[in-house]
Amino acid sequence: MKLNKTVLVLAISAVMLSACSDDEIKDASLTDGGQNAASGINDASTSGLNNGSGMSGSEMNNSGMYPNAGIGPEFSDPNNPLSKSTVYFMLDSSQVQNDFVPVIAAHAQYLVAHPDQRVVLQGHGDERGSREYNIALGEQRGKSIASMLKVQGVSVGQLDVVSYGEEKPASFGHDEASWELNRRVELIYQGK
Repeated sequence: MKLNKTVLVLAISAVMLSACSDDEIKDASLTDGGQNAASGINDASTSGLNNGSGMSGSEMNNSGMYPNAGIGPEFSDPNNPLSKSTVYFMLDSSQVQNDFVPVIAAHAQYLVAHPDQRVVLQGHGDERGSREYNIALGEQRGKSIASMLKVQGVSVGQLDVVSYGEEKPASFGHDEASWELNRRVELIYQGK
């Protein structure tokens, strides 16, 4: 029942946001990532939110706007899927949502073309559930993305999976909006 209410709230929020005009002044809370999940827009495109980066507010603040920007200009171009370094997940799930498939495909294509590059898939969970459960779920989320990358030709030697569980939240709130931002995998490149 709780999941049905959440889906309903997200659907209503998405409809309300889609009615907004692009030339309206955007509320600052909509561009800092703090309202990403509450808006119902929890996909890789988030064109009106987070400056189009698809990243949470803490990811932009802690690592700069684009944490992989030092690798190349394509990682800081908001129109390039490589600039999106966070994949979000549904509650209790390690299944990659369809919205993030093009982002993962772009990273796979880049890694295949640059075999000297390595990426760490950092899995995270929200604060609900035991510490052990969240560590395991974060690892499974990272492995889901690793599997998708491997199927597309990325070498196992280019991938590392680490899980932080609930230990490194993107948002410190104790509500659904914060929990949605915390259920994620961050793709962090390690360089050459």
